Amino acid sequence: MNETAPRPTESAAQPSGQPRLARLDELRIDRGEERAPRRVWPWVLAVVGLLLAVAVGVPLLSRRAPEVKVAVATEVAANPSGTTTVLNASGYVTARRQATVSSKVTGKVIEVLVEEGTQVAEGQLVARIDAAIPDASRRLAESQVQAAATARQETRVRIAQAQLDLRRQHELAKEGFTAQAEVDRASNDLKALEARLATQQDELAVAQRSLALRRQDVADTEIRAPFAGVVTSKNAQPGEMISPMSAGGGFTRTGICTLVDMASLELEVDVNEAYINRVRPGQPVEAVLDAYPDLTIPAHVITIVPTADRQKSTVMVRIGLDARDPRILPEMGVKVSFVEPRQQGAQQARAMTVPKTALRRDGEQDVVLVVNAEGKLERRAVQVSETAGEQVKVAAGLAPGERVVIEGPATLKDGDRVRVAAADEEKGSKP
Repeated sequence: MNETAPRPTESAAQPSGQPRLARLDELRIDRGEERAPRRVWPWVLAVVGLLLAVAVGVPLLSRRAPEVKVAVATEVAANPSGTTTVLNASGYVTARRQATVSSKVTGKVIEVLVEEGTQVAEGQLVARIDAAIPDASRRLAESQVQAAATARQETRVRIAQAQLDLRRQHELAKEGFTAQAEVDRASNDLKALEARLATQQDELAVAQRSLALRRQDVADTEIRAPFAGVVTSKNAQPGEMISPMSAGGGFTRTGICTLVDMASLELEVDVNEAYINRVRPGQPVEAVLDAYPDLTIPAHVITIVPTADRQKSTVMVRIGLDARDPRILPEMGVKVSFVEPRQQGAQQARAMTVPKTALRRDGEQDVVLVVNAEGKLERRAVQVSETAGEQVKVAAGLAPGERVVIEGPATLKDGDRVRVAAADEEKGSKP
């Protein structure tokens, strides 16, 4: 076992002439073999490479072009009928002649003879209400008329007898067999009977008028159609009370049914007051029902209602139908085009047809996103001239054959690079 020897002190171990460096070396601590230095730089390089890969890869992934579906703009005649559309508007089908058929008197409904869709003629019976009391009043009035007529007839007989008596008295007075007083009495009796007859004539007339009133009350229990038309709603059922005025809260009906004269159908549209100068009475109109986009209805302007709606800044225009069709029903939505004949020699306008889903709103402007040959988006402001079902006609802003985006991310903007869906790419490549 090695034992470390005690260091001699400077004064005792070393002679005075020994170099000072040798004495300092004796103070060094022996640590054995030195450790090898650690290799840190490979880890540093790996972390730096990973950060570079993330920095480069994330933008590449984020710049991957989104996929969109497109449709090709197709060129069509803007209006093949030889006219030019000057204004488009929307409105509703309305009936100029319609009514809620009700009763003149208050009573209980005992029978309803119509249903929704029933075609009725003018004066046709549609319902009945309880007529027990009016019928009893009518019978009483008939009895009063009969009594007045009988009394009048009795008075007429008495008058005839009084006239005979008066003539006899005159003859007897001429021969001196009776006094003048008897003649005067017979004359006054005749005059009294004639006055009674006049009174009874008046009483009979009053009784006849009362009978007519009672008969009218009975007739009023039969509710009839005021004009020919179609029943659009049935509002009362047997057993319910009906009144010409609202009474009794929600327990009293005010009408039996709603009747519409289909021959009086017309269109009412709201036109922005800024464009009302493009409309005139008698102007031809082409109407398309929202329910039947392939049905074009010829029409004309009846009149411009001479007032404006200050809330909507619109003016109502009444439009008459030139052709009747059973598919045209009240309250249907309709799109109308105010047209003018195209001038002779004028070139017919052309338009592009695209799906309605291609339109996007940018403030007050309709825009579409066009995919150019380089696969980038171009924002285009377009002018829509007509909407027909799921297609729209664009009067300006598109060229034939251009591809417009109909489905894609909501964040698409001008200048973005996109990828067209494979199916749409194949369609667009076909002639």
